[in-house]
Amino acid sequence: MKKLLKGGRVIDPVNGIDGEYDVLIDGDRIARVGRNLPVDGVTVVEMPRGFVICPGFIDMHVHLREPGQEHKETVATGTASAVAGGFTAVACMPNTVPVNDNANVTSYILAKAAAANLARVYPIGAVSRGSKGELLADIAELRQAGCVAITDDGHPVATALLLRRALEYAGMFDMPVIEHCEDPTLKGDGVAHEGFHAAALGLRGIPGACEALGAERGILMAELTGSSFHVAHMSARASLRAVRKGKEAGIRVTCEVAPHHFTLTDEALSTPIPYDTNTKMNPPLRELADRDAMIQGIVDGTVDVIATDHAPHHYDEKNVEFDRAPFGIVGLETAVPLTFDRLVHTGLIPLSKMIQLLSVNPARVLRIAGGSLAEGALADITILAPDMPVRIAAAVLQSKSKNTPFDGWELRGGVAATIVGGRTVYLNPGAPVARGL
Repeated sequence: MKKLLKGGRVIDPVNGIDGEYDVLIDGDRIARVGRNLPVDGVTVVEMPRGFVICPGFIDMHVHLREPGQEHKETVATGTASAVAGGFTAVACMPNTVPVNDNANVTSYILAKAAAANLARVYPIGAVSRGSKGELLADIAELRQAGCVAITDDGHPVATALLLRRALEYAGMFDMPVIEHCEDPTLKGDGVAHEGFHAAALGLRGIPGACEALGAERGILMAELTGSSFHVAHMSARASLRAVRKGKEAGIRVTCEVAPHHFTLTDEALSTPIPYDTNTKMNPPLRELADRDAMIQGIVDGTVDVIATDHAPHHYDEKNVEFDRAPFGIVGLETAVPLTFDRLVHTGLIPLSKMIQLLSVNPARVLRIAGGSLAEGALADITILAPDMPVRIAAAVLQSKSKNTPFDGWELRGGVAATIVGGRTVYLNPGAPVARGL
């Protein structure tokens, strides 16, 4: 079946396209992008004025929790949340129960993703067996089973030697090593950023240097091995400096920033609700200088990717004392409106840059299909409504968990529809999406 998306603004940074074009979809592939394409024998979908058609967004840092923690999220509910947030693909972290350190777990996740039949799922395998930091996992087996990267996310790789070996091994398959950058001895039992607000609330602090030390170590190991190293959920300005210097030196280092780290600061620990556990994440919300540094890194190109670090937790787990609550918030359905409202509509970045951060660059970092509307490419498409008003309501999120600090926020710009493999998997009920999509 052929479908023609007509009259929208098409932005495809890889192919230098930005303007009013038609997009012809044939089955699960992009057949053609051009002006005034023939309409005979195709289903024509007229795009509402102002809508944007772009390569499907890819979230390279998501926790789907299955197997083992299905009370928080499942592959089915997580991918439903993903497509509602405009993501046609997600890469899922290995800290499941059991850990994704072997082909059996990887295959299980992929089977669940196929059954859900929503967003594409790219598993990420563990660096070490059980993520215990002792023995390397069988990286070749993980790669063959379908993993696109390796990480001990939630924990830094235990030693510099183990990180070196992981980079050497993963480099044989051109896979990036993704690192949760942290010095455990400096973090200790910290639960919030070390600063005024944590001190005022009597919370144990985690300094930004804790993250930067891990980033520096990884960049040095990437230089030593020549392999690809990716800094996950970067939050500290010292980490940004390390990445910038690494890039300038020609080291194969990339990084990502989550929306909560370019929108919030540690002031959220105190206001509007003191000790709100939905402001507890790792790395923590940092001070204003760090938040502004993340924005500057996005603007100047040091930051490669916006990723959500979607970390769902059950209400009962979060509804405890701050010290005892788990780290993390959901993010798949809030990322696009936050990026629109705080980066695009403020004039900090153009819309084409947003698409690079959310589509082009994640595909490049992970070496996966996507990020382009070229002829023959997968018909994975995100349709955006840049001026649509969005009110975030935790209660109606598609995710099984509702732990977000953005409940009630009113933003400008959102997702109108999500298409995966030529098939419309999400239509926003609040957007005037044309008939036939």
